[in-house]
Amino acid sequence: MPMLDLEVVPERSLGNEQWEFALGMPFSQAISILQKHCRIIKNVQVLYSEQTPLSHDLILNLTQDGIKLLFDATNQRLKVIEVYDLSKVKLKYCGVHFNSQAIAPTIEQIDQSFGATHPGVYNAAEQLFHLNFRGLSFSFQLDSWNEAPKYEIPHGAMVKRMHIYTGNNLQETRAPAMPLACFLGNIYAECVDVLRDGAGPLGLRLRLLTAGCGLGVMADAKVRSLERCIFFGDSCQDVLGALGSPHKVFYKSEDKMKIHSPSPHKQVPSKCNDYFFNYFTLGVDILFDSTTHLVKKFVLHTNYPGHYNFNIYHRCDFKIPLVIKKGADSQTEDCILTTYSKWDQIQELLGHPMEKPVVLHRSSSANNTNPFGSTFCFGLQRMIFEVMQNNHIASVTLYGAPRTTSQARPESSSSSH
Repeated sequence: MPMLDLEVVPERSLGNEQWEFALGMPFSQAISILQKHCRIIKNVQVLYSEQTPLSHDLILNLTQDGIKLLFDATNQRLKVIEVYDLSKVKLKYCGVHFNSQAIAPTIEQIDQSFGATHPGVYNAAEQLFHLNFRGLSFSFQLDSWNEAPKYEIPHGAMVKRMHIYTGNNLQETRAPAMPLACFLGNIYAECVDVLRDGAGPLGLRLRLLTAGCGLGVMADAKVRSLERCIFFGDSCQDVLGALGSPHKVFYKSEDKMKIHSPSPHKQVPSKCNDYFFNYFTLGVDILFDSTTHLVKKFVLHTNYPGHYNFNIYHRCDFKIPLVIKKGADSQTEDCILTTYSKWDQIQELLGHPMEKPVVLHRSSSANNTNPFGSTFCFGLQRMIFEVMQNNHIASVTLYGAPRTTSQARPESSSSSH
């Protein structure tokens, strides 16, 4: 098997001319690189905690290549790149190899390639020396030394692991903001606020990120932030104007085959189907009524691993204000529900739903098994919460109060333009 031959860029990336894993890259983009190059990069494991998905990194382990990609569990962006088996991959820095079949990654070789900086740090528990540069660290194995010197790395010591990360300290590193190269012409949602009145949701306020370029000039490419509001009862054109084209339009049932029937013009127009605009990079679906073409539902996706739809949508980082009635004098108390709230916390605040949950068991038409098990749907305050078996929320569906066309479009009172 030919080995991967990769360029190390401290604080930034690991990759080659065809592709690169860049710090700050969204999880789904790393997956699409792996899918595209599946002939070369084989045997990939996805590791996550089923019960407590927010307490452990989301990891892609390239077992054949000795590389682990560690993604922040909350924002699902690449935080650390670890090469844990240097015998399975060739590595170079500034175009020159420091690790290959012909070049052993000894302390001398690392000094020569990266320049000696300061002494290594010895960790007695791991029996490893760590040599830290900004955004890059090497760990040296000391198995063969009985009495390890505590201050300098012995001659001939070999690199056991390498980490690429942001900043000076691997322990405290965080996933950086998404790099420009990862936008690929898409818009992303930084956060989504649900706007509401006393009765229930009215619409969404989205803070969007785009990487705008001047006309053919890469020099002024920078990330821009915009705010857009969409409401129940908005038209298709309103939504396209605010958010641009969806990634996909999905018709609600199998009637999308009607157009192929022998006499499509005889189909009764009222039998049209409602349709969704799917915005995968926003983590949002918008349902339109087939006859009025106005918004009637929003679906917000949390993208937890272990859910049937995992990795189709980016995580929607939402905030939903809840109105909770306290006591008999109908005092209300406000609190905010987020992507990370758990169902038992929500039930404590809202009270238990009266009806039994609807059990949702998804399966694709070709394959009737769903390895992830069912989810449960509960309805409260014009919202449907889809709850996973680990008590996390998989999605929230928001319903609007029916609004007639004569009613004015609500203005979000707190929006700042």
